[in-house]
Amino acid sequence: MAAFQRLQTDEEEVLSANRTFYAALHSLDLSQMAQVWSHEDWIRCIHPGWDLLVGWDEVQGSWQEIFNSTDQMMVSISRTLVHVAGDAAWVSCLENVTTAFQNQFNSVLVEATNIFQRCNGRWLMVHHHTTPLVGPPPDAAAPVQ
Repeated sequence: MAAFQRLQTDEEEVLSANRTFYAALHSLDLSQMAQVWSHEDWIRCIHPGWDLLVGWDEVQGSWQEIFNSTDQMMVSISRTLVHVAGDAAWVSCLENVTTAFQNQFNSVLVEATNIFQRCNGRWLMVHHHTTPLVGPPPDAAAPVQ
C-alpha cells in the first residue's frame, strides 16, 4: 500500500515561499532571488531608505546592488503572520538583519510585509516592503517560524 502523503495547506506553501525568499537573501544569490519573484512589470519593492521600485528589472537591479555591496547577510525572522485570500497572500514579520561589509557589521530590526500571488501553482513574491523600527517592537518575544 502506498504511503499517504499529506498535502500542504496554502498557508504552509506561502510560509515555505517566504522562507525561500530569506534563504536567497542569506545566500546573496541573484539567481535564487529571481526564482522567488514574479517577473511582471507591475511588481513592487521598497527597501529601507529607497524609493519605490516598480517592475522586475528595477527590483532585480536593487537586489544585485545590495548583494554586490554586502559580504554577508544574516536575517532571522520572528512574529510571522500569514493570511491567504484566494490566489493572493501576505506575510508580515520582523526581520533582524545583520550585514557585513569591509569588516564592519550593521544590525537593524525591520518590519516587513511580503505579498505573494499564486501563479501556475507556485507562490511568487509580487511585493516586498520593509521599514526600520525605532525601539523595541511589540511582542518581540514571539516564536520564530
